[in-house]
Amino acid sequence: MSNHNHPYHLVDFSPWPLTGAIGVMTLVTGLVKWFHNFNMNLLLIGYFIVLLTMFQWWRDICREGTFQGKHTIMVSKGLRWGMILFIISEIFFFISFFWAFFHSSLSPNIEIGSIWPPTNITPFNPFQIPLLNTIILITSGITVTWTHHALMENNYTQVSQSLFLTIILGFYFSILQAYEYLEASFSIADSIYGSTFFMATGFHGFHVIIGTIFLLTCFIRHINFHFSSTHHFGFEAAAWYWHFVDVVWLFLYISIYWWGN
Repeated sequence: MSNHNHPYHLVDFSPWPLTGAIGVMTLVTGLVKWFHNFNMNLLLIGYFIVLLTMFQWWRDICREGTFQGKHTIMVSKGLRWGMILFIISEIFFFISFFWAFFHSSLSPNIEIGSIWPPTNITPFNPFQIPLLNTIILITSGITVTWTHHALMENNYTQVSQSLFLTIILGFYFSILQAYEYLEASFSIADSIYGSTFFMATGFHGFHVIIGTIFLLTCFIRHINFHFSSTHHFGFEAAAWYWHFVDVVWLFLYISIYWWGN
């Protein structure tokens, strides 16, 4: 390693931006081919390239931050701001779905009977699976906070226990939501209600899956001793993301499941 008289990380040459671009191009081309020719071969190749690139790129970043000492205080501050701005962009992403929902529900068109929910739509009971999922996510927010405090206190055992419990709760939420979708009496094609419901809750469910994978990666890194009480931004980013997912679900539950019912 060469010495620098500044705290910034000048990244090494990497093939992953190029392979990532090739993978995304292959993915989108394969998506078009799937839509028109019902052939998924190119789509699967694109997925494989993107996933392989993600794994190797993030592996290199873990090595830089954990073993090579390149994530200085200044670099960590930049990573924090990057994660904060990413979460803000996600907030506005969900605001668009809430906007569509309230625009449609506060002044329903005559085409849907001028009522909300529309005619012939039987919405979910908010006090069944949706309430259970709310309890699950609130509990997972508590356990991920427990993990953070245990990590700052160098309590290895409690970090493992609480983080594993959070991951299990994330998987449990996804299973319940999949069951809820299977039991739904309406689809995404059933008027504006079906569209706004499945777009908002579906994208949230996708974010839960991403957050669960994020936390699972942190768990694997933890058992490989990548985190310390003073150097664990990888976990902090996952915890911030998970709290964001929790808060969005509370708004979804109150507005779409309960009020929109």
